[in-house]
Amino acid sequence: MSDNKESVPEVRPTTAVLTRGFDPALSVGSARPAVFRSSTYVFTSPEAAERAFDILGGRAKAEDGEKVDLIYSRFSHPNAEILEDQIVPLEKGARAAAVFNSGMAAIMTSLLAVARPGDHIVYTMPIYGGTQHLIEEFLRSFGIESTPVRAGQGAKLSEAIEKTPNTRIVLLETPANPTLVMTDIRKAVEAAAQRQPRPLVMVDNTFLGPAFQHPLALGADLVLYSATKYLGGFSDLLGGVALAKDPDLIRKIKSRRGLFGNILQPDECWILDSRLPTVMLRMNRASKNAQRIAERLVGHAKIRRIFYPTLFEDADQIRIRLAQCDFSGAIISLDFKGGKPAAFEFLRRLRLARNAVSLGGVETLVCHPKSTTHSAVSAEELEISGVTDGLVRISIGIEDWRDLLADFQQALETM
Repeated sequence: MSDNKESVPEVRPTTAVLTRGFDPALSVGSARPAVFRSSTYVFTSPEAAERAFDILGGRAKAEDGEKVDLIYSRFSHPNAEILEDQIVPLEKGARAAAVFNSGMAAIMTSLLAVARPGDHIVYTMPIYGGTQHLIEEFLRSFGIESTPVRAGQGAKLSEAIEKTPNTRIVLLETPANPTLVMTDIRKAVEAAAQRQPRPLVMVDNTFLGPAFQHPLALGADLVLYSATKYLGGFSDLLGGVALAKDPDLIRKIKSRRGLFGNILQPDECWILDSRLPTVMLRMNRASKNAQRIAERLVGHAKIRRIFYPTLFEDADQIRIRLAQCDFSGAIISLDFKGGKPAAFEFLRRLRLARNAVSLGGVETLVCHPKSTTHSAVSAEELEISGVTDGLVRISIGIEDWRDLLADFQQALETM
């Protein structure tokens, strides 16, 4: 939206998110972007209309700095352009972004922009249940095969990437949902580089990004987000984002987005754009809360294991965390000794934390993955992934950590 990019000096991400991508002169001097609720746009000339359709259809490519007329809000609109421009500096290494009406829309559109019948996807598990269902059920029915590799098994992942025929995409979710086990992004990128043609490495960075983990800087091709989570931060909107260092890859994804009609709508773009300046603040507060709470729950008699990155004792997990994570994030998972009955009793006795799916909001949310978010995953794959009957996932919010800890402790003691 802004024509003044060249006049803005190079600044840090937290400054850029408030200063780039928006020209007040285009919004009657408004200090912040307005909402543009228009379905169609008036062309500046017949030639401009022809040019816009040629670029949209891939018959031409926009020149650097060229201002192309908007066509129709299914393809793009001012609020999407502003949001996409302002979110780029938050993701290290990104040069372009595309926004969607949900995280699943971002994942699905990105996969279908690249994969074709006969191609293969290698992915880590556990992974969000909706993503696994998309890969194993929907895409398989169109002739796109897949191979899951358990998170934390780096050698097996590299072998699958290097030796699986027709591998087109490597999809990582790290830390894994909901066990928090981490995957070495750089090692996966190195394995992909051994193939010709080279598979694209895509990373679902929802748990730690953009604050604490930077996949593009580690060599990944595409970063995916459920913007519903930390980017939105208030559990009041749905959204998804894809970011890449190659603008041509984003152009290809946007072409599919226009076909599917799953762009994020203007109002949601406007809301999400207003949340971006506080992402780092919110994530830092929630992460510090989680670290303090996880450390104080260690050794509790009713908890079999606590899943939190700084508490892992495996040498490889420690190495990965130190190499690619600035902080450990705000998700904790507890595996209760009493299995499902104990997990359900814990959920029932909470007073401050809310029993709900989703994560990344300012409020603390707690759920039982095996019976909710991962309920469609086979029992065999759940067992392999470590998603047990007693596992509870906690998304720590920005409340006072001492109040949250007291809530967890009273629930544990009265179970």
